[in-house]
Parts: sequence; structure tokens; C-alpha cells
Amino acid sequence: MADRRRQLDDAEPAVPEDGGKRLCAATREALDPGALIRFVADPNGDVVPDLARRLPGRGVWVKADKDTVAQAVRANVFSRSLKRSVKADAALPERVERLLEKRVLESLALANKAGLVTTGFQQVDELVESGAAVALLQGADAAEGGREKLARKFSAVARAKGREAALVTSLSTEQLSLAMGRSNVVHAALIQGGAAKRLLEEAERLNRYRSGSAASRGPEKPRELEV
Repeated sequence: MADRRRQLDDAEPAVPEDGGKRLCAATREALDPGALIRFVADPNGDVVPDLARRLPGRGVWVKADKDTVAQAVRANVFSRSLKRSVKADAALPERVERLLEKRVLESLALANKAGLVTTGFQQVDELVESGAAVALLQGADAAEGGREKLARKFSAVARAKGREAALVTSLSTEQLSLAMGRSNVVHAALIQGGAAKRLLEEAERLNRYRSGSAASRGPEKPRELEV
């Protein structure tokens, strides 16, 4: 009975039922759950990121930027918050970044399967000019001239239509190619769809984590993403 009571005490909703804020264990800021990353301790006492907010047990919420996660590791806030000894590896900030990047690539693969992705310079250029493209993805190692030409056109078309441009530029050509199961994907564009929306949300989340600009409003429509 005591063990069962302890399990109930440790249980928590991953997101507050009333949509309220949670406290960052490192900075003590009250933020929306979307601006935080939830961590839990696994059975071995190791701190692991719960990006999907589904793992059982008491969670520790930390502002979703790399520097703050590193601060949380250095200050041992996980043990203090969980009120027991747990282990947070020094490489935890980099692990979170890799997992966030993986979620972006998985979302890109899903969008591709849904038929929402166009590749190839000429095809992407035509889609951008038509105004149907809602996001532009370009390999970080792509030739600068081609990247800039498409990016300028995409931004201009987006402005003319009164919407914000979503530009993803730090995934490599190899990563884009592997995610879509094609060779030499340098330029890609997305059209509207549920899978495209998820990709942009994941890209914005990674962008905020890397840049340290986690907003208290949580996920929002990306603006000129460079993740």
C-alpha cells in the first residue's frame, strides 16, 4: 500500500490540465509547458529527457534552451527537485539537441510520405513562385548562390501574401537525403498539411533550444527559421 501511495504521489500530468504555467527548476521562471523540457529519472536513476511528455513519474521541468539545461546539470537541480539522488550526465544538453534534431528529421520523413515535399532546384523554384510553398528547406552545405536566390524569392513571395517565411537551413544535404530516402536533396519546399505543420513546430522547437530564445508563449508559427 505504501508503494502504491508513493507512486500516486509521484504521478503528475505532463501538461497542467488548466493550461497553466510550470516552474523552470533552474531559473525559477514560470513558463508555459511548450517553452520547457520535461525530464524524468529512469529506473537506474539516470536523468532522461521526456520530449513527448509521456514518461511516468515525477518530472523536472527546465527551460527549453541548451544553456539552461547545462546550468541545470551543473547545479544538480534534478536531485533537488526529485528529492533523491539521481545522475545527470554532463552530455545531457547535447543529447537533448540530438533528440530534437531527430524529431525534425522524422517529421520531414512523414511530410514526405504524405506527399507534401517537393525537391530539386527548378521544381522548388516553381513551387515558391506559385505561392503554394509554406516552408523552404535548404542543405547547410548547399552552394551559397542557389540558397540565397531561392531564399530571397521565398521571403518576397511570403511577404506579398502577408505571411511569415519559414526557412530551415542547418540540416545537411545528407540529412535531408536520408530523411526523404532520396539522393542529393539540396533544396526542398513544403506545401500546407498536418505533417508540414508538425515539421515546422519541431524545427521551431530546435531553433529555440539552440538559440536560447525559448518564449513563454510556447510553440508558435516559425519565422525565418535557421535551425
